[in-house]
Amino acid sequence: MMSDDAIILDVRTPKEYDEGHIANSVLLPDYEIKDMVETVIADKNHTVIVYCRSGARSKNAAEYMIEMGYTTVFDIGGITDWEGEIVRNP
Repeated sequence: MMSDDAIILDVRTPKEYDEGHIANSVLLPDYEIKDMVETVIADKNHTVIVYCRSGARSKNAAEYMIEMGYTTVFDIGGITDWEGEIVRNP
């Protein structure tokens, strides 16, 4: 699931993202998914790993992406469960 070419999609707010995010993740707030996901991730066969704070927003975003035709979408839930590196913006 966590291949080197997978896109890690953070669907939280910009403020939450700055407070701490998974390294190399791309910010696309859940409220922008419908309008922007095809611009951010054009290839619907690309592996996408989605997360948020606790899992609710990522679940909804992943389900919406699958409905849009994305074929390899994994919802890993919340960053609160992440055991890897967390990057914080100053």
